[in-house]
Amino acid sequence: MNEKKKVNFLTLGLVRGIIFQVVGALLGMGFTMLIRILIGLPAWNAEPVWVSGMFVGVIAFLIGVGAFSDWFKWAKGEETSDHHSADPSLPGWAKYYSISFDHKVIGIQYGITSILVLGLAGTFALIFRTELAAAKMQFLDLGTFNSLIGLHGIVMIAAILLGIGAMSNYLVPLMIGASDMAFPRLNAFAFWINVPGALLVVSSLFFGGFDTGWTAYPPLSARAPLGMQMFFLGVYVIGLSSILGSLNIIVTTIRMRAPGMNYFRMPIFVWASVATSIIGLTATQFIALSFQMVMFQRLLGMGFFDPGNGGNVILFQHLFWFYSHPAVYVFILPGLGMISEILPVFSRKPLFGYKWIALSSMAIALVGFFVWAHHMFTSGMAEYLRVPFMYSTMLVAVPTGVKFFSWTGTLWRGKISFPTPMLFTLGAISVFLLGGLTGPPNATVATDLHLHDTYWIVGHFHATMFGGFMFPFFAAIYYWFPKITGKMYNEAAGKWHFWLMFPAFYVQSLGQMRIGLLGMRRRIADYDPALNFDFSHLIITIAGFVIFTSVVIFVVNIWRSVKRGEVAASNPWNSRSPEWLLPTPIPEHNYADHPFEVVGEPYDYGLEDAPYIKMPSASATD
Repeated sequence: MNEKKKVNFLTLGLVRGIIFQVVGALLGMGFTMLIRILIGLPAWNAEPVWVSGMFVGVIAFLIGVGAFSDWFKWAKGEETSDHHSADPSLPGWAKYYSISFDHKVIGIQYGITSILVLGLAGTFALIFRTELAAAKMQFLDLGTFNSLIGLHGIVMIAAILLGIGAMSNYLVPLMIGASDMAFPRLNAFAFWINVPGALLVVSSLFFGGFDTGWTAYPPLSARAPLGMQMFFLGVYVIGLSSILGSLNIIVTTIRMRAPGMNYFRMPIFVWASVATSIIGLTATQFIALSFQMVMFQRLLGMGFFDPGNGGNVILFQHLFWFYSHPAVYVFILPGLGMISEILPVFSRKPLFGYKWIALSSMAIALVGFFVWAHHMFTSGMAEYLRVPFMYSTMLVAVPTGVKFFSWTGTLWRGKISFPTPMLFTLGAISVFLLGGLTGPPNATVATDLHLHDTYWIVGHFHATMFGGFMFPFFAAIYYWFPKITGKMYNEAAGKWHFWLMFPAFYVQSLGQMRIGLLGMRRRIADYDPALNFDFSHLIITIAGFVIFTSVVIFVVNIWRSVKRGEVAASNPWNSRSPEWLLPTPIPEHNYADHPFEVVGEPYDYGLEDAPYIKMPSASATD
């Protein structure tokens, strides 16, 4: 009989990190007050004292969790080990609460954190949506409503970024035959810095909130409560994670592919991850810079965006959207890669137009850098910029259309089966098509002038995010769940999840677009009862609760399946991807004892004598 292992919670990195963060923040605040006294200023000024303290708290968290431990040892001339194994004296779950260099553990850490943050963002939405279900203010004040709607946006973005980190960290090394990521310690650092960053963003509620929405435009953000600074600092920290993770994916893909795996033999998801990482590595600095400049304007009196001091508020929008529109492709490219990965498996056909769909991800990443100013058609920017940005925005639909043609060609006359991963994949295509078709009216100047900042934009953006990320994310979890856990999820519960979420989302998104066309502005806490929007908002709110309920079913299904699910077959989907040939659980160093060589194409499903990989101790496998 196995003896239950006991855990001293102070040995868990997460617990130590939070304690260090609190103590570090207090020390940072005290040090800032001391410096102010020494230079002749009053000891207490809330904004610089809190901001400095919280910044020190982030560094202290990383020290406490152990993210710097090996680097500190190197600085002292000590050697360290690349051995990843968890402490055998601790139960298996404990490794997910502490530093690990194993990309699979880090991927699961990203995934669990993403689901938790997703639930928090959804809860914020349900609160303010309940307020909107009827005209007049019901139970929220205007400031709290504005803070909740801004937090819903930025926390949902953080959840998506974490979900992308989960998929790319877990899958990319396995798909290319690597033993781990190129920089395992940097990989761990990139995950753990998200934790204090997320805590900072949520803490903004307790520092007066902010009334700017997630875009944080000055001059409003320059005058917002102290919560605005917590928001800026948290997003800045999370952005650093995105940059470091992107660097790791690019280097891993370039340097660590299995023998025979040239670029056009890589799985499509790897192409999507590299395209995403190019954007993340090169553009994330711009949102960090725009927020940092507002922080400095508030802290140090710099006039970057203050017209009275020679500043320009339009400059902020250019910096912000130069990242934040390419960021849309950061959110959706991994999801589109998931669609292309799963669709051939359940169609039992080769992926139609493999090279075109691979290169379309790179094309989207490239063209995405030339479309940002369609967000600014109503901002007062130079009018001669409108037409070039209108055409560049329309151009990005071309590589996106390549993907739709590929998916349609893959499905055509395929032997299609419909387990839960395939249902979510088909749902993703449908919902993303809705997002795609409602995009061009926002890209053309004449129509955008009327649609901008209405609920039409809200409905379009939700369709793009759900079709481009949320549905593929759930499809990926269901699809790789047997390999990650060795268990099968409950198929009936998975289908309940889909058949509740799919129609409810259409009701929500189309309802938002409808009231947007009728003139409902977004980020508005109340509306005139005479407009008769009550019933529409009530239906949208009910749909939101149904979506939330479906996600609760998903969480319960996953939890119960991990605990008591049936043992999964080694390759239940009959996939050609190499990770399915590894034993479950996957060995610590992946292919160290199971090297392979790529000898064929990755998606030749249904073709005889078309092997993809060859194991040295076994015949080529289909």
